[in-house]
This record gives sequence, structure tokens and C-alpha cells, in this order.
Amino acid sequence: MATPSVSARTAAPRAQRADARRNVEAILDAAVACLARDPEASVVDIAAAAGVGRVTLYGHFKTRAELIDAALVRTIQRADQILDATDTTGDPVEALTNLVASSWQIVDQFRNILLAARRELPAERIRGVHDRILRRTQSIVERGQRTGAFRTDLPKRWLITTAFSLMHAAAEDAATGRVKADQAPGLIAATLLAAFTPPGAKVPALPG
Repeated sequence: MATPSVSARTAAPRAQRADARRNVEAILDAAVACLARDPEASVVDIAAAAGVGRVTLYGHFKTRAELIDAALVRTIQRADQILDATDTTGDPVEALTNLVASSWQIVDQFRNILLAARRELPAERIRGVHDRILRRTQSIVERGQRTGAFRTDLPKRWLITTAFSLMHAAAEDAATGRVKADQAPGLIAATLLAAFTPPGAKVPALPG
């Protein structure tokens, strides 16, 4: 029997790795789509949508929580790319309002993924995944504090936490119908401006 050539022996593992990458991409695409529709989507549902078996899925993601973590990371990475197009320069009040409006469009679209993550993952992990997006908020808060638009009597980290927590609370309220999704951006921005404005200063009206 002829011995396979070196190129043939190396080609097989490469093909296997390529297949594995395609499976992972298909699984993550399916996880994002399924969880966006239903935060209770099962591993069976996701595997079927991806066109793979459960054994294959579990070969890449050992638990549902691990899969949800990966789906959340992918969603936040896409959100960060979308937010690159949002103008957060100039006036801090306008920048904050712009960031809230753009962020809400993403949160509203993928709020069920966030709900799934909150049921499966530790709070510190969810916040850690949002790190790049939170740095955008931090930059605006720091600029607002330097210019006097935002209060300095509270730590900037607390103001950032306020923005993060309010956005996520609004997502839960929108999911349950306690607030209309199209009203949420204005409510969030108005609440943050009231919270960020220095004591005694007039709370600015929403731009536009």
C-alpha cells in the first residue's frame, strides 16, 4: 500500500480544522439568531438551526452557558463595530444622547441574548464583555466632568455603572412590555442627564 505523501498528510488536518471553524461559525450564527428570538432556546434548537448534531455542538461548547457566553461576545463585538459610526465627539450632552440612541438600537434588537446571559452568566462576566463599549461611556463622562457639564462630586465609575445598569434595566422593561421600546432611548437619556448634571445646575433638554 502506498504511503500518503507529506502534503496529503498535512492537508487532512487542515481540512479538519477548516471544517471545525465552519461548524463553530454556523453554531454561533445559529445561537445568536435563536437566542435573539427566544432566550430559552435549547441546545437542541441551536444545533438544529446550525445544521449540526448535539455531539458536534458539545465538541466545541461544553455547556449551554459556554455557548451563550460566546454568543454574547459575538453580539457585543458586532455592536462595538456599529458604534464606531456613532459621533461621540464634541458636546458631552449631545455625545451621551447619541451613544444612548445608537446603543439602544442594538440592545433592543438583541435584548433576549442579554436576558439569556443574565440567567446563565455571572454579572461580572457580563460587564467584562461590555468593556470596550463601557470605555466609550467613560470617555464621554470624563469629558463632561472636565468641561463642567457632568458632576464631579460622584466617582466617574459610579456614573458609568449608572448608565450600564439603566440600559440593561430598560431592556428588561421593554422585554416585559413595561416600557415601549421606541420610548426607551429618550427615557434613558433624560434620566442619565438628570443624574449626571451637577447639583444646582439646570438639567439640559435633550438635543433635537
